[in-house]
Amino acid sequence: MRKKAWREAGAAYALLSPTLFVLLLFIIGPILFIVFLSFHKVQLLGATSFEFVGIDNFKRMGGDLRAKIALWNTIKYVIIVVPCQTVLALILAATLNAGLKGQKWFRIIYFLPTLTSSAVLTLIFMWMYNQNGLINHVLAAIGLPTYNWLGDPKVALSAIMAMNIWSTAPYFMVIYLAALQDIPDSLYEAAELDGANALQKFWYVTVPYLRPVTSFVVIMGLIGTFQLFDQSYIFSAGSGGPDNSTLTIVLLIYQYAFKTLGTMGYAAALAFILALIILMATWLQRKFSKEESLY
Repeated sequence: MRKKAWREAGAAYALLSPTLFVLLLFIIGPILFIVFLSFHKVQLLGATSFEFVGIDNFKRMGGDLRAKIALWNTIKYVIIVVPCQTVLALILAATLNAGLKGQKWFRIIYFLPTLTSSAVLTLIFMWMYNQNGLINHVLAAIGLPTYNWLGDPKVALSAIMAMNIWSTAPYFMVIYLAALQDIPDSLYEAAELDGANALQKFWYVTVPYLRPVTSFVVIMGLIGTFQLFDQSYIFSAGSGGPDNSTLTIVLLIYQYAFKTLGTMGYAAALAFILALIILMATWLQRKFSKEESLY
């Protein structure tokens, strides 16, 4: 029996070996390498060298003003974008699930932003945000003040937030829409018998039933928003400006890793800390959602 079990285990691992190899090479390997780099001063250009510096790279973060600004920008971005895109996605999904006339066309229209390349979408919004762009023309036409969306530090990050909420909500809308199809009609019928109106049915039936889906949407939103890079890079031409207002942690990691000599190890340390922050935020969200489900 023992020999048979060993043979079966060996056959199973042999079949799994391609997947395990890819997992080790492209996921676990890079993670371990990042941890290794974060404890070294690294020189990759020219003569490659690795100098062990212990926790010096982590200590350096305490005195790095740009790292603090990037962390605050990223946290502010996460706190605003994740709830907004989640609520908007749920509202859009509930609206499209209400049996409106022409709802299939509306689904296609709402989902179009998700199909557009992030870089192309950012360039389109840069044109719209231009001082002589579409948004300022509309604001001026209705008598509202215009803004220097790309050059004013007070509104630059908000401009990126608005763009991302608009472009990511449709993706989560589809997830909510699929989940809404699974809610039994009997729940809504029972709520109607109790005298619940449309808003009460949504709040007391739809929202609680979708709690597991909402937990998934929030976790995916947390991971995506903490990793904001391409929009910030394109908006600021890689600088994080104006006045570091669009500088995010991932953009700062890129700058230290590929724009500044001798700081690859420090960039790896920042990436390691970012991974821990995302892991902690995800864990807290899962713990909170499980505690909610007990009541």
